[in-house]
Formats: sequence, structure tokens, C-alpha cells
Amino acid sequence: MTTLHKFLVVFTGLILGLFTSCSSDDDTNTPTSSYTTVENLLNEIDFQGYAIITKNGTDLVRQGFGFANESTTLSQDEELAYRIGSVTKTFTAAALVQLKRDGLISSFNQTLDEFDTAFPNGNQITLANLLSHQSGIPEYQLLVEQAFEDGYVLDVEDIYTAITELITENGLNFTPGTSKEYCNSNYLISALLVEQLSGMTFHQYVQQKIFNPLGMNNSYKGTDVIDINAHAQGYLNGTPNSTYPMTIPFGAGDFSSTPKDMETWINAVKTSWFTEAEKNEIFAQNVPNGYVDFGLGWFTTQESNTTMYWHGGDINGFWSMIGFVPAHNATIVLLSNQQDLTGSQRNSIIQQLLTNEFN
Repeated sequence: MTTLHKFLVVFTGLILGLFTSCSSDDDTNTPTSSYTTVENLLNEIDFQGYAIITKNGTDLVRQGFGFANESTTLSQDEELAYRIGSVTKTFTAAALVQLKRDGLISSFNQTLDEFDTAFPNGNQITLANLLSHQSGIPEYQLLVEQAFEDGYVLDVEDIYTAITELITENGLNFTPGTSKEYCNSNYLISALLVEQLSGMTFHQYVQQKIFNPLGMNNSYKGTDVIDINAHAQGYLNGTPNSTYPMTIPFGAGDFSSTPKDMETWINAVKTSWFTEAEKNEIFAQNVPNGYVDFGLGWFTTQESNTTMYWHGGDINGFWSMIGFVPAHNATIVLLSNQQDLTGSQRNSIIQQLLTNEFN
């Protein structure tokens, strides 16, 4: 198994589901490929959705695969909405960067007790720990999903309370800053901080500070039930699977967006939306060859001389990935409406792109 393949297999567990914590998997999740072109690869792995991949200003692929809605034969389209799952985290992290620009945050080294004096162990957990998954805060998803299944109606503040109670009862999973564990609790808390400090709802703040300035007019808070006329239908094993209580993901994964808006966001991030000083703080630096590391809302993958910054997402009926490769001026947007429970499609695409296109 190659170093890159080892990374992809292990990292599957980190992004496998919108709310899945760290785990590992085996080689079978990344199928082999007779790679010739990106389009060939996407057809070979039976990708369903819309793909935009560019290199040095040239499209390697910009097209839809399969149907956005099989019952109505709605076409995949770069102006059609898809759920983006944990790619939402890139906006949550960017919102905290904007709060710092606005002077509402002085440093990412500020601790949570400065914002909520009652937060358990809040004096140990920094904002940087939250955004880089180094807080040790336990995951809330399974507990909250079970509550919804049992008929309880919870709002985001209820979920926040549940997180603090988990810490009070069981402690942190590890001492903040000593380990890394992908956890959605970090981003639900971060989104609530946006609301507390800005005086706006989280979604209003992102809309005003990010979407509107960039002209991302088709990105928005997702709804529990999709509008089949303006949104791709999600599928799991060929069966529609798009209904989900969007209160649960909140700032960890509740946005819907279009491939075109995601391309706009990636192009902004890789050019001038962040200052160079901010980029040095946001993107993990000095990542060893063949490894991935968490930054502040982004992952950094290093393979030989190629650095890729990216994030993936998974939520009922959908998976997504956005990223860029600076050395090749490359933009990557993949929004799929066919849930991939093992992460094999995303892993195969990452491996083949780094091995064959961006090497």
C-alpha cells in the first residue's frame, strides 16, 4: 500500500459521515482505477452529481453525471442546489476569521470561558482548538439523533446544553491541544459564538459577510425537506434519502449550495479572501509527505511536492468535496446526490488526482 493510499484509507474515518468521529478503514474502500481522464475516472466510479475540476485555468471536467432527480429526470446543473454537509465548516471558520477582523475576537488563543464562564473546562479550550478539532469535546450527534427519533424537539441551545452536560458527566476526551479528533461539536459551538458576538443569526452573518460580497446568491441554510424543483434529490443505494432535521448539523453542516457558488468560494479562498497572514494561520503548515492535518476549517494534504487544501462533507443522500491545489492553480468542486457510506468515491478521486493530475 502506498503512503498516499494509507493516508486516504485512514482519513476516510475522519470525514466519512457528517457526524462520524475518528475511525479507520481498510484498503477495500479505495478501488483501483485505469485512469485516463477525470471524466473517465468519474464515469468509472459511477459518480452521480456535478463536478468542476480546473487546472491552470483550463477545465478538466465541468459537467453533470446521472440525474439530479431520477423520477423527474431533472438534470445535474452547476446552478442547482445540493446539500454540502461538513463543507459548511469552511464558512463557520471563515465567520470567526471575520469576527477577528471586526475586532470582536482578539485572538484564536482566547479560551471559551471568556465567552461562557460556565462552560466546563472552558479555561483550557481555545478557539483554535475548536476550529482545528483539538478541543477534546465529545461528539453530540448520536445522542441528539436518538432524541429526535424518540420524538423530542430540540433547538440548537438544547444541543449546546447537551454538549456541556456530556463534558460535566464524562469529561473531555483528551486534554485540549494534545490530540486531534474530528468532532462536529466544535463547529456547533463556533457557530453559536458567531451569533453571540455578532448579534445576528449565524446564517445572517455568513450571508452578509461572505455570500453577499462574493455574489453567492444560491447558497443558504438547508431545509429539513428539500424543494425538488430547485434542489437535487439525495439518494442512498438508489432510494430517495433527503429528509433530515437541519437543527442537528447547524454550523457543522447545514448549508445547501450550488457547484457554481462553491467554485466562487474556492476561487476566492485561493486568491484574496484571506490575507497571507490569515492563510498562514488557517492552513496547516509543514505537513509531512503522505499525511493530512487539520487547519482552522480546512484540511491540508501533502503528497510529494503537491499541497492540497480541502474539505469534504456527507449528509443524508449527499456527499461533497471542495479544494484547491496552489501549484497547479487547480479548483476542485464535487457535489454528489448519491450518498457514499464508505467514502470510497472521494478517496479514489483524491488519490487519482494527486497521482495523475497534480503531481
